[in-house]
Amino acid sequence: MSAPKFRLALLPAALLAALPLNPVRADDAGLDAATNAVADLGLDAAGATRLDAVQVTGERPEGYVAGPTATATRLELSPRETPQSISVVSRAQMDDFGLDSVNEVLGAVTGVNVEQVETDRSYYSARGFDIVNFQRDGLGIPLPYGIQDGDMDTALYERIEVLRGANGLLSSTGNPSATVNFVRKRPGREFDGSLRLGLGSWNRRRLDADVGGPLGGEGALRGRAVLAWEEGDSYLDRYEQEKQLLYGVLETDLGQATTLAAGASWQRNRPTGVLWGALPLFYSDGSRTDYDRSTSTAADWSYWYSDDLRAFVDLEHEFGSGWNLRAALNWHRTEQDTQLFYVYGTPDPDTGLGLFAYPSDYEGEFEATEFDLYATGPISLGGREHELVLGLSSARGDNREISWYGNDVGTPLAPGQAFDGSYPRPVFDAYSDGADFDYERDSAYASVRWNLADRVKLITGANRSRVETAGVSYGTPNTVDETRTTAFAGAVVDLNRVLSAYASYGEIFNQQAETDIDDELLGPITGDNAELGLKGEWFEGHLNAGFALFRARQRNLAEYAGFDTASGRSYYVGTDAESRGFEFDLAGRIGEHWQLSAGYTQLSLETPDGAEARTWVPRKLLHASAAVQVPQVEGLSLGMRVRWQDGIHREAVAYDALGNATPLRIEQDAYALWSLMARYEFAEAWSASLVLDNLTDEKYIPSLYWEQGFYGAPRNATLSLAYRF
Repeated sequence: MSAPKFRLALLPAALLAALPLNPVRADDAGLDAATNAVADLGLDAAGATRLDAVQVTGERPEGYVAGPTATATRLELSPRETPQSISVVSRAQMDDFGLDSVNEVLGAVTGVNVEQVETDRSYYSARGFDIVNFQRDGLGIPLPYGIQDGDMDTALYERIEVLRGANGLLSSTGNPSATVNFVRKRPGREFDGSLRLGLGSWNRRRLDADVGGPLGGEGALRGRAVLAWEEGDSYLDRYEQEKQLLYGVLETDLGQATTLAAGASWQRNRPTGVLWGALPLFYSDGSRTDYDRSTSTAADWSYWYSDDLRAFVDLEHEFGSGWNLRAALNWHRTEQDTQLFYVYGTPDPDTGLGLFAYPSDYEGEFEATEFDLYATGPISLGGREHELVLGLSSARGDNREISWYGNDVGTPLAPGQAFDGSYPRPVFDAYSDGADFDYERDSAYASVRWNLADRVKLITGANRSRVETAGVSYGTPNTVDETRTTAFAGAVVDLNRVLSAYASYGEIFNQQAETDIDDELLGPITGDNAELGLKGEWFEGHLNAGFALFRARQRNLAEYAGFDTASGRSYYVGTDAESRGFEFDLAGRIGEHWQLSAGYTQLSLETPDGAEARTWVPRKLLHASAAVQVPQVEGLSLGMRVRWQDGIHREAVAYDALGNATPLRIEQDAYALWSLMARYEFAEAWSASLVLDNLTDEKYIPSLYWEQGFYGAPRNATLSLAYRF
């Protein structure tokens, strides 16, 4: 596809002759000369020299650089102009390292922890708290229960943006953790396409096709289509995967000022031999279990089928004088059909007894519609021009679930029966339970980016939202009606041409239906995020870096407190937690050959009385990716990727056959996962690549979110052949 457009900063006319424009390369002699000239002219915070300026446009080269994004404010701002921490995983980075699933991508984002509790269900966290806000092209609705079901493919996305902290301005509901925005691919004005075939460990096979461009005339009508197919076995006993993805989008110019786009995607997942729950992590005497990495509690008849269907329409119009209007509508439906086998209990270290069966037949459907309408444009006040955003949004969601159970729930398992897949498929006709609730959210929001001085920008805004849920969830009423106003403020001060200081504060809330011991609703979770930091950009925005100090707070989170036998219901108490820490993030291009993406996060997470909270969340996270085009060997590129986290733990209690309790701590030591990549372009349009993951063959448990877990994948490889046309 054609590379996206970008705008160079306003540059003194005397320097333009030194700048190459087709395309800009960070190490070209012209750009070096211009950079040196800027430094020589003293264009910094101490005093700027102003010369005649003109505006230049050009082509942004592909790479790991984070371009302008509207995820935080609805204004197209560069990372340096955005007063919050934001990371972007580009299409180039996904392609380099074969990041074909959402879990793989988010595992490569600064400060994000992927809690893969089962083969086909995941939680995510940032700054200590769960991420529940997931958007497509800026629109979204919180996931039911905050869980991502299924292996979501990334083939249809151009980039994935992660805004850390509370995003109360545009996503008033959620946690003070992060908002993940998936930006779909769009057609370009020039024909382009690619085809990729991959073969990997455990008989993994994958095919990707991506083609798009003008469909006639002067390119007023454009289209793009994406296809992905994957299937294979697994290192886990009995687990097999199969998925297909189709995506298509049309875009047309309705005159010179109006663009209309419409598209749809469909993903079909058919995994079998799936985990529901995972392995017991300790024995009844409190000692640690240690199984082979292939060990699974899945029955050989288990499956977790899902279909994800999405459609969207958006319209953009330029009124002139800088004013723009955008209307967007997203619709999606997710259907699930499963038969699952859960194993619970604590095994005896000598006999293997103490585990019990819990099979279930589950079906579910979640359908949602999201609409957003907003206008942006300049306003004049105090002799300066400022930027205004006015918007309305609405979201509707319906969640329907039913679980059927047999009369064999609680059946004791013979030694080894929990792990060999031999438990017979039951008849699921004894009883059922489920959920049936609706969700509504209506919001009005407004913000202004105040141009207080040439070097000082202030963003202020607020979101007024009404959230209503009605229905029941597995025997518990899920009826809430909340109206809240959340505020946002952020300031950016340019210290010189490459460095800015910023500060921001944002609020957020999240409805919850849990009740206390007196059967009174606990009320919503509230949260906020404050951060202070520095951001810089070099090589005309091709390299971005940021450092942030943050404090995130979550109050009144419902925590299980007991079971009332008289009423036959569980009751909860509201708990508070606060995280404090710092993070560093870097992404972009250095010179003509190097692409980099790296980040480090360190935090503390405590309750108001100073006790550690959510100890299964890593306190230190590091990720780094680098790729280089080897200048000595034409067509050869090499890359490296690493993700490291410090040790995690959680407290638990083991019970023996007599009911005696043994307090214990489940631990996962610090570990690092290394990946290597090599790609060779052996012809004008052909390339071959090899990716090795978990190079050191680390044995680890990826999540202690629950008191069960399973082992991550051992060393594995993927070989791909690609053709670009």
